[in-house]
Amino acid sequence: MSQEFLNKSVDLIRTLVKGEVHFELDKYNQPNIIVPSASVHEVIKGLNKELGYTYLNDLTGAHYPLNEGKEFQVVYHIHNLPENVRLRIKANLSKNSNQIQTISDIFSGANWMERETFDFFGIEFTSHPNLTRILNMDSMDYHPMRKEYALEDETRKDKNDTFFGR
Repeated sequence: MSQEFLNKSVDLIRTLVKGEVHFELDKYNQPNIIVPSASVHEVIKGLNKELGYTYLNDLTGAHYPLNEGKEFQVVYHIHNLPENVRLRIKANLSKNSNQIQTISDIFSGANWMERETFDFFGIEFTSHPNLTRILNMDSMDYHPMRKEYALEDETRKDKNDTFFGR
């Protein structure tokens, strides 16, 4: 990975963001950049048009129910193929306002990834052309990847906890 190109990418993000940018390298030397949710579209559009980040590797969500005010996170993995630089861009959302602008107008492949993230986490992508469930049944009234449910059925009487190290 070119450190010079990475620095250029971070500098561009800082000029595009309206608010605080948090940058760090994880233990695998992967750049993680947390930006305000209102700036995500402009940041990804700028990286795409100005620096050639033309490949969206992944787009997903995460639920951290104990992070008050930042319960949800949308994670974008984008890649500049010629420079071989990957960025992980994250945006935090609250449970009361879990909406973020779609990037399907920048990357057409984001359409399905955003639908999957909506389906499993309930994160709403504004201006999305068809934000409907993609894998789960339309009749489901919940989002299964949210950490709002007990891991085990506490009403079960037929299990012996000694077999589970308890």
